[in-house]
Amino acid sequence: MKLFVVAAPLALVALIGCGEPEADSVDPGEATAGGISQAEVAERARDTIQPQPGQYRAVMEVLEVDIPGAPEGSGDMLRQMMDGQSHEYCLTQEDVDKGYEEMARQSQDGDCTFDRFDVDGGAIDALMTCTGEQSNTMRMAMTGTATPTSSVMNMTMTGDMTGMGESTLRMKATHERVGDCR
Repeated sequence: MKLFVVAAPLALVALIGCGEPEADSVDPGEATAGGISQAEVAERARDTIQPQPGQYRAVMEVLEVDIPGAPEGSGDMLRQMMDGQSHEYCLTQEDVDKGYEEMARQSQDGDCTFDRFDVDGGAIDALMTCTGEQSNTMRMAMTGTATPTSSVMNMTMTGDMTGMGESTLRMKATHERVGDCR
C-alpha cells in the first residue's frame, strides 16, 4: 500500500482545521487538474466552523478492505496495522489565524487535487484524485462533519492500490480536542 493512500485524506482533515499548514508552492488562483482551484477550496471552507486552538487526538478506524488479488490475510493485516492508530498534535492560534487558504494549499500540494469540495455549515462533501509513484490513480470520496472542537470524516478510497486491480478501502478519521496544547 502506498503512503499517499493514507496521507491524502489526512490532508483534507488538515483543511478543516486539524493540522499544521506548510509553505505553498502553487499559485492559489490556479485551477488544479481536478478543476477546483486552491482559492475556490479556501473560499468554500472559509465560512465553515473555525476550529479552536488546542491539543487534538486523531483516531483512524478501518471499516472495509477489499484488495482483489492480494495474498490471503493481507486485508486483515492492513486492518491491524491501521485500525485504531492515533496520534496527538497541537493546533495553535497561529495555525487557525493562517486560515483555510494555507490549508488548501497544503492539501493540494503534490499529487492530489480536488474534483469536488462542498461545505454547508459543519458538513463536508469532497472528492479528491491522487496519483501515486507508479501513476496509479486513487479517488477518495470524503464526507463528514466538523465542530469547533472535533471532526469526523468518512473516506472511501478506490483505485489500483497494489497493481492487482480495483481495490476499496473505507476508513473513518475522528479528531477531538482533548485540552490545551502541551
